[in-house]
Amino acid sequence: MIKKVLYIIILLLLSESLYAQVTRVRGVVKDADTNEPLPFVSVYFQGTQTGTITNTEGEYFIESRTVSDTLIVSFVGYISKAIHIKKHQYQEINFYLEADAYMLEEVVILPTENPAHPILRNIIKNKDKHNPNRFESYSYEIYNKIEIGTDNINERIKNSRFLRDFQFVFDYTDTSAITGKPFLPFFISENISDFYYQKSPSFEREIINASRISGYDNESLSQLAGQMYQRINIYDNFITIFEPGFVSPISDHGLFYYRYYLIDSTYIDNKWCYRISYVPRREQDRTFRGSFWVHDTTFAIESIQMRTAQNVNYNFIDDFVAEFKYHKINDSVWFIKEENLFFDLNINPRLHGLFANKTTIYNNIRLNIDIPPEVRKHRDKIVLTDNIYIKEEEFWEEKRPVPLAEHEQNIYNMVDSIQSVPIFRIYEKLAAMFIMFHYEVGYFEIGPYYQLYSFNEIEGNRLRFGGRTSNEFSTNLMIGGYGAYGLKDEKFKYGGKVLYLFNNNPRSAISIDGKYDLEQLGKSQFALQDDNIFKSLLSRTPNNSLTMIKELNLTGEKEWFQGFTNTLTLSHRRIEEGMFIPFQYENNGEIETINEVVTTEANLQIRIARDEKFLRGEFERKSLGTIRPALNINLTKGFSNILGSEYDYFKLGFNLSQKVYTSPVGYFRYIIDAGMIWGDLPFPLLQLHEGNETYIFDRHAFNMMNYFEFASDRYLSIYVDHHLNGLIFNRIPLIRKLKLREVVSAKALVGSLRDTHENVMRFPAGLSGLKHPYYEVSAGIENIFKLFRVDAVWRLNYLDRENVDKMGWRITMQFTF
Repeated sequence: MIKKVLYIIILLLLSESLYAQVTRVRGVVKDADTNEPLPFVSVYFQGTQTGTITNTEGEYFIESRTVSDTLIVSFVGYISKAIHIKKHQYQEINFYLEADAYMLEEVVILPTENPAHPILRNIIKNKDKHNPNRFESYSYEIYNKIEIGTDNINERIKNSRFLRDFQFVFDYTDTSAITGKPFLPFFISENISDFYYQKSPSFEREIINASRISGYDNESLSQLAGQMYQRINIYDNFITIFEPGFVSPISDHGLFYYRYYLIDSTYIDNKWCYRISYVPRREQDRTFRGSFWVHDTTFAIESIQMRTAQNVNYNFIDDFVAEFKYHKINDSVWFIKEENLFFDLNINPRLHGLFANKTTIYNNIRLNIDIPPEVRKHRDKIVLTDNIYIKEEEFWEEKRPVPLAEHEQNIYNMVDSIQSVPIFRIYEKLAAMFIMFHYEVGYFEIGPYYQLYSFNEIEGNRLRFGGRTSNEFSTNLMIGGYGAYGLKDEKFKYGGKVLYLFNNNPRSAISIDGKYDLEQLGKSQFALQDDNIFKSLLSRTPNNSLTMIKELNLTGEKEWFQGFTNTLTLSHRRIEEGMFIPFQYENNGEIETINEVVTTEANLQIRIARDEKFLRGEFERKSLGTIRPALNINLTKGFSNILGSEYDYFKLGFNLSQKVYTSPVGYFRYIIDAGMIWGDLPFPLLQLHEGNETYIFDRHAFNMMNYFEFASDRYLSIYVDHHLNGLIFNRIPLIRKLKLREVVSAKALVGSLRDTHENVMRFPAGLSGLKHPYYEVSAGIENIFKLFRVDAVWRLNYLDRENVDKMGWRITMQFTF
């Protein structure tokens, strides 16, 4: 997956594309006399069932593989017009329709209900009958094709000296009928799968039987190319497009979000159907524009086209178009037969971006089935069978429901040609440096570069050099290490890790790592690393509470099945007294010093996150999250008298978190932490509540709390936030153009602490237990320049303590759609 991401970025420097066997046309339909755009005009290829209507701006786009050389437009009150077109090419054709004038007798128009509204009410009334999830179980076969490319190609890009060796790729360029932009495809994948669904108990499995990916055989890519990663059910009230919250055109609340127009009626496959067009009522709501055909008797959707509303408060997606087609099976049940999705992604409109086409065709649909035992035995929701990477063209020609267009077939050849160009490898390494923070040199990767230099109060200027073995060295064994030197403390620090991966999916690995280095105790595990240059730059206090740690860890990780993982770690640590954090105890009235705290412990982590999905690299993986609660249980046992350890204790910790979508008003998140400690311990081994002495917002820390401010041996903390996705700002003129979004949060902490811990080690100045709950609240604005979030954070109590602020500003960078 990492290599593919790098590859995509490299090709973003290049290209654009076309479909040689597809006829594409786009344009505008206007009134010939007034030059005003005409909405809801029918546009179709003569002699075919391929057609569309113009939007409210009179724009249309249409494409078809069916051979036709004539495009017809028709609209009530205007003279229909037919224009000859060129087959298998892209072209822009604008129509100017003349009014069809004729005399009418007097007509009396009386106010009445919009004729589209009764039809819509009947659609909503019958939704449960047509929602595929009403069945107790079903299965079907899927053919899934995904095509990715880059657009906005211009002559400056083509003539770039960096692309002199890649000029051949521009032979594959074409123009999109949807956007009018030139584009070049550089990736195509095909999957053939079996999908199984059961309502209760909930069960979904996709068995990928065959996969073909241009240039790569990669499990994560095959899974992402599966059907389940972007499932859209129009019968749901709210639809997910990377993020939930888009209002379905046939939502129960549709009349609040859309205006509907009855514009046509005709027979489709011997069934009388109505065509209804819809447009958003308000700007920037997460809505669509388009039309649908609905059967007049069952009120089932026969087909629907959806395009995201203009100016919608959504990031990085300039355009999204979806088309779904349904058919009757068993003479009574309507079920989806085909879906086509188009994404136009662009970080900056002035630069070239990405587009993606996804086509899914459904066959062999079976309802109310018994799911086979061999399917039920699989724990993962997406299963890759053995030997799925089938490249023989004969196999795909037989299995594809629709043949590949010539340009699509050429993508496979183009990718192989690109990878054979010697300079491609250099570009790939440069891209890797920016995305993976390492630069690859043969069997070694140097980095991460954001840790090469940093500074703090103890070390002064800190220099570090490190790296790890690359995938070229091994895809099972990774060896890494670093060395660092502080110019002020004149001490050398070091660390290293050896990881052996037995299996990538499900993950099974063992590792040994160690270090002798400074560490900030009492920080969030999600905070920036202590030697990250950005932490040095964004610290709001002198970073002088670092402590020298010498540790060795042996870790085994086992993912038993998707959503259930165990991690066992055996650890030996020596925590040295800090320059500003003394280790002292009282002995017969005398204050004596403890040079170091030595521990030997075993930690078992249990993670339960049902349906959690991952992007997997060769060694690392990135969680894509889950809509279900994620539970982490930590069990830690400390042993005395082993390798010099001095303390016997037991710790139990729980963490429960979930992101809950509350469409149409965004989503909220909760994080609950709780724990207990048995045994009298020095303060470095207690629960040092997570402070934050940087300007970076951290939801896993207390953003107005200092390091070493509070400790507990029993505690409970709760964090909640709510992201309103522009609920208020979208309705304020001028401000709504900025596409800002609102966010509010609150965090509370309760805890207790036994006095006996101070008999083991005195607490440093400023550290204490909690006498009553601690509270923080914040209000912020996110989506600033699409990437930044700024929060005003208020500390509500414990304001009489030294060196604390009642209010502060925090910033963070985040990538959200």
